Amino acid sequence: MSDFRVYAIRYAERDAVRGEHFHGYDARAAEPHPTSYYVWLAVSDQHTVLIDTGIAPARAAGIAGLRYRTSPVNALAALDVTPDAVDHVILTHLHYDHTGTAHQFGNAKYVVQDAELGYWTSHWPARVIRESWLLEDEDLAHLQEAETDGRLLLATGDMTILPGLSVHLVGGHTAGMQVVRVRTAVGTFVLASDASHFYENIEDDRPFPILSTMTGTYGAFDRIKQLADSPDHIVAGHDPLVLDRFPRLTPDIAVIAG
Repeated sequence: MSDFRVYAIRYAERDAVRGEHFHGYDARAAEPHPTSYYVWLAVSDQHTVLIDTGIAPARAAGIAGLRYRTSPVNALAALDVTPDAVDHVILTHLHYDHTGTAHQFGNAKYVVQDAELGYWTSHWPARVIRESWLLEDEDLAHLQEAETDGRLLLATGDMTILPGLSVHLVGGHTAGMQVVRVRTAVGTFVLASDASHFYENIEDDRPFPILSTMTGTYGAFDRIKQLADSPDHIVAGHDPLVLDRFPRLTPDIAVIAG
């Protein structure tokens, strides 16, 4: 049984301000606060696991101010990984910037929380206008096809996917938000994804404004801290600082654990 090697792969960036990223009053709301967009790769001697699949090129073209460096699928080539080599795709939640190229991994099993899929297939998203735009219907249809084909694993809470790699339902940002816990040679990391977009969210206890429940968001912060070996073993979901806190393999790839 081998430990995983873990990489954060940035495929896009967008200029933004602090007011977009922190709930409630912020005296520095107008200050620049850029967003980075990542997918994450966990590789062992036996398995290749992709965590989230990013924004599809067609959707990216319509996002004002987005600097889309390459599609997440193409970005994997820098690590000598082809889509067919990926055996598991873990979707932390079903927002468009985390599911956009999921259909391109034909050999993979998909892992989603049952609570997440249940929410997005219910009547609620159509009524919750602040959330409805965050889902791509084609991505949802692909997951439903994968379920029909027996390639969708619906997690119900905490679940070990592979030895050394597990998913954990934390909620908060979405109804079925999950984080990924992965064992490496240098400790056990938590890939927080949008459970903590930025380090400042979790370190200063300041939620991101797009959320399912406020108490769930705070609870997610607590759970992430419990699951990670230390604060240094937490990887934020959209923070440019990821590429400063960890060594870079390339300008856009951070080696979380090599």
